[in-house]
Formats: sequence, C-alpha cells, structure tokens
Amino acid sequence: MTFSSIKPQRSLVEEVCARIATEVRDGGGAGDGWLPPERDLALKLGVSRPVVREATKRLELQGLLEVKHGVGTKVVDKLHKPLNGSLALLIPDEAERLRQLVQVRFMLEPENARLAAENATAAQIRKLRAALKELEGTTDFSTAVEADMAFHRELAAASGNQIATLLLHSLSELIQASLTHGYSRTSTDNAVRQHAAVLNAIEKRDPAAAAKAMREHLITAEADLALPKKSKKAA
Repeated sequence: MTFSSIKPQRSLVEEVCARIATEVRDGGGAGDGWLPPERDLALKLGVSRPVVREATKRLELQGLLEVKHGVGTKVVDKLHKPLNGSLALLIPDEAERLRQLVQVRFMLEPENARLAAENATAAQIRKLRAALKELEGTTDFSTAVEADMAFHRELAAASGNQIATLLLHSLSELIQASLTHGYSRTSTDNAVRQHAAVLNAIEKRDPAAAAKAMREHLITAEADLALPKKSKKAA
C-alpha cells in the first residue's frame, strides 16, 4: 500500500503575503509604490482587515513593505535589513564580525565577478565604470566608502544572480563598517587599481581573470583591516 505525502495548505495570511509580494514584483502598487488602503485591499482580496493587517506586518518585518501609521503602506527595498540587524546580536565582537565577513566575501565575491564577466549588460558595465570613476576622483573619506560599496553592489547585480545580490545587500552595513575601518588606515589607491582590474576582466569577458582579480582585491582588503589574530580556545 503506497501513501503520498499530504501537502499542508498555506494559511490565509500566507496567501495574502504571497499575493501582495506578487503584485509588488509586477509593479502593482498604487501611485508611487503605495498599496491601496487596508479596507480597499481587504475588499479586493476578499479577506478581513485583520488578515491584511497581519500580512502587511509580516512583509514589513521581511523588508518588503513599510507601514506608516496614519499615512499608509509603502513598498520599500529593504529585504536585506533583517540579516543586517541580526549580525551584531549573533556576533557581538566587532573584530570577529569583520573576520567572518572577510571569509564570506571570499566565498561570494570572486564568483560574483566571474558571473559578471559572463552576464553583465552594457548598462551594468557603465554603472561599474561610474562607481570606479567616483572612487578615483574622491578625496572625501565617506564618499570613498560609498563609492567602493557601490562598485561591489553593482558587481553583484551584474552577476545576474538575484540571491547573490540580496546576500551582498544583506551584508552591506557590515561591509561598510569594514571599508570604514580599512580606509582609516590606508588610501584608495589599491582599491582603485584593483577595482579597475576586475572591471577590465569583465569588459574583456574573461571570467577566470575577473575572479582572480577579485580574490587579489580581497586579500589586500583583509590586510588593510589588520585585525588581531583570533586566539585559539583551549582544548
């Protein structure tokens, strides 16, 4: 006798979350990214207002919506916020956070560069050039950090992998802290030269060279942090 597994049905709140997320992806928000009022949305979806209210709260926690009491509910691009906010709680020691960040960047960003060399559009390459040009021309500390961060964000987008892009955005606050720490000790010269090497490989559609250039850049970035060596725990 053979039994097939029973697939549990989604709750009404989950169904509403999925419907709203689909509408948002398809550009279905009311003017300028605002959702219809709660009452109208409940009528459109054929559910109660408490169900709509719970669904929008969940989507707000996930970073897709922002509920402004007395004003309405707006679509936002903060899907990365839940992870950014939890990192300091998970790893309280800043040096250890930065150390583990470097490890994750080695796992993620060379592959982003490799994929960008295969998939980047002309428009995405122009955005990478613009970020590099801004980094080359800046003498301002905070602008240098933002320009550097912009290059890595655009690189992730150019990879064509949406999950990789979201992961990079999810780490953005920690990467910004890392860049701030590094630039407090060194100039932008190495970053400019190494970003240019990555971009040059992407423009030549050379995935191996792009990944290699990014690994070399991360090696330098790790050295610039000059983090204290991690003490070994006693056995």
